[in-house]
Amino acid sequence: MDWLWLVIVGVFVAMSVMTMFSARPDISGEDARRLVKEGACLVDVRTPQEFASGHLEGALNIPLDVLPDSTSKLPPKETGTVVLYCRSGMRSGRASRHLKAQGYQKVYNLGTMGHWG
Repeated sequence: MDWLWLVIVGVFVAMSVMTMFSARPDISGEDARRLVKEGACLVDVRTPQEFASGHLEGALNIPLDVLPDSTSKLPPKETGTVVLYCRSGMRSGRASRHLKAQGYQKVYNLGTMGHWG
């Protein structure tokens, strides 16, 4: 019977960790399109190869691995708005957390480009 509790606790911990690191968008496609229309910077954080295979119109390609050294390509952190996306939402989520930690005020994770609509 002790093993059953161990399994239950293990499943609970695994689900908690998955939820904590899940790729959840924090903006709808409709709101993202509105922000971009109003001047937000749309950023695709996938690799150049992924970007070349298809991307959202008007998107800037700044791969996640070079984002820390490429913030000069983004609008000012105090006033600019950035909408991020990638293939699964994981990289754009990481990019969003990074930019917020650097002081960017208006950063939104669209998740996948499929959420664009």
